[in-house]
Amino acid sequence: MSNARVAEHMPLLTGAWDTEMALKFVKMKEAYWARDGLGHWAFLVDGEYVGWGGFQKEGDEWDFGLVLRPDAFGLGRRISRKAIDFAIADDRIPFVTFLLPPSRKNLGALERLGAVQVGDVDYDGERFLKFRLETK
Repeated sequence: MSNARVAEHMPLLTGAWDTEMALKFVKMKEAYWARDGLGHWAFLVDGEYVGWGGFQKEGDEWDFGLVLRPDAFGLGRRISRKAIDFAIADDRIPFVTFLLPPSRKNLGALERLGAVQVGDVDYDGERFLKFRLETK
């Protein structure tokens, strides 16, 4: 999260990413697991950490997010496909939403998944493009 290439597409990431911020972040994400029974995962390839992502409940919707290290950007499609397959198999998730900052210009991967842009949303004072993918 401290990498400039990653941070440029994360408008909610403000301030320095240090150990204290990382611990608060992990605690917050673990609380979602406790609350919803589902949350974010760490992604490993050959035992090496390449990023994190997963599902987070936003109201009545399950939002999927993925953050990869720059040297793992090419793994996004494969990881996302496995996550979407998980959502399709999970009866709690009739559809998935994706919130992307307007700085993200290459949206072809979402189109190939079958996601449709449904508008813009304000999230913590920042504008995001909202997409929806039916899973049922």
